[in-house]
Amino acid sequence: MSFNDPLSDLVTRIRNGQAARLSAIKSPASKLRTNLLEVLKREGYIRDYAVTQQDNGIAELTVELKYSEGQPVIKEIKRVSKPGRRVYTQVKDVPRVYNGLGISILSTPRGVLSDKEAREANVGGEILCRVF
Repeated sequence: MSFNDPLSDLVTRIRNGQAARLSAIKSPASKLRTNLLEVLKREGYIRDYAVTQQDNGIAELTVELKYSEGQPVIKEIKRVSKPGRRVYTQVKDVPRVYNGLGISILSTPRGVLSDKEAREANVGGEILCRVF
């Protein structure tokens, strides 16, 4: 299967999985997807993720979704920078999501970081998505 934007595919799978109240979702694996999931895990938006090899040698991600009192922890997850319109920011202009209640995830020269980590590292970059 061919994808134009693999990151949007992962974000949509997470959104749809939580809307359907699934405990886990599966997605094809890549370094960028793994790094994004690592940030979501560090920030407490997902339980865990695992990379497994299928019989045909293709890697697959299994993401354990997180719920609090029956409600999804992720209320909103949205892709900001898209293939047709890349959105970059300097460290001083990194947006706050709902006044700090949510996070922005950035691709920086130091790797994929949350907005808080990017401010601490004093780096800007491409805004991948926002999570609340």
